[in-house]
Amino acid sequence: MNVLTRLDKLYFRLQAQHECLAWAFGAIDGKPGLVLELGLGHGRTYDHMRRHLPGREIFVFDREVDCIADCRPPPERLIVGEIGKTLAAQADRLARRIILAHADLGTYDRKRDDETASMLATRLPPLLVPGAIVISDLPLDFDDAEPLPLPDGAQEGRYFLYRRRECT
Repeated sequence: MNVLTRLDKLYFRLQAQHECLAWAFGAIDGKPGLVLELGLGHGRTYDHMRRHLPGREIFVFDREVDCIADCRPPPERLIVGEIGKTLAAQADRLARRIILAHADLGTYDRKRDDETASMLATRLPPLLVPGAIVISDLPLDFDDAEPLPLPDGAQEGRYFLYRRRECT
């Protein structure tokens, strides 16, 4: 019996995240739009995104700031508070301007993850431009988006990719 340890699960999740981000960077190349990072954490993914997407405005949302000092976003693009509420509060500012959204908000609490996925399914669509890419560590079910196959090197079920439909 091959049971994955927590270390195995983390490794495969990070590997899938890295592959999905690399694919998405290419998919949005040359397309206008802002980037969302939902869940700053220690700032490693934000750091990766800003280095691979120079010139892109990246708006970061988290309930608190606990990142590595040199991975802190500029204050005008860091929105702190409960993400469902802060996304709603920023809806007019970001409406139909997001070309890439990355959400790393999962926990080990199934009920909480289901609530988070439901919130994202409601709050994200109005922000996305047609053709926008959504990368999530949680499976999402929202209108006007189609699931995409994961890139090579990303293990199924560890990360999820979606594209907002062009015609809505």
